Amino acid sequence: MTDLPTHILIVEDEADIRRFVRLTLETEGHTVHEAATLQRGLIEAGTRRPDLVVLDLGLPDGDGVDLIRELRTWSAMPVIVLSARSAEASKIAALDAGADDYLVKPFGAGELLARVRAQLRRSQTLAGNGAPQPVIQFGDITVDLVRRTVERQGQPLHLTPIEYRLLTHLASQPDRVITHQQLLKAVWGPGHAEDTHYVRVHLANLRKKVEDNASMPRHLRTEAGVGYRFVP
Repeated sequence: MTDLPTHILIVEDEADIRRFVRLTLETEGHTVHEAATLQRGLIEAGTRRPDLVVLDLGLPDGDGVDLIRELRTWSAMPVIVLSARSAEASKIAALDAGADDYLVKPFGAGELLARVRAQLRRSQTLAGNGAPQPVIQFGDITVDLVRRTVERQGQPLHLTPIEYRLLTHLASQPDRVITHQQLLKAVWGPGHAEDTHYVRVHLANLRKKVEDNASMPRHLRTEAGVGYRFVP
């Protein structure tokens, strides 16, 4: 649970699911607002400025992906998608549009709350610092963004330039799902949108260097078919 009072907006047209999500969030002290349509969701987001949005994609007056795109023109507030759409293409479309996480229905209350806590921690850290932390630590790895060095247990760890860019891009956005396309654009440039094998090969090499067990990574997690998530 976060230390600060939080306001969360649910945009969901199914009343039973909306009620379940509301009651789940209220158990952790969140103030919850509701909207049943895309247009009402945009109005509520603009007037209430919530700390986080929980969003269904299948809304009666439009697609939730369009709401995300509109929201991203003026706000970086975290968005967690709750959707019955389990296809990889749907997940990728929502995440590429600017969603921070994606949870497929049906889902458990515990998992929803864990995702909400992770996004609120990330959001509050970014708001409190105003800039990325100059030093990122996870496990026995220390990344110094100012000196551009990586150490393991205090000893220098050699990463290739690509591995370093991958690590810092993921680690600077903890708990957020980053799609293959987003990583390719950030690390290799916009001309490599289809070269997903680049990411797989270099992530595999990076895991061998920074994870205790590269076959069961704790920090550089795979989101199957979609992308990756850095877990501190």
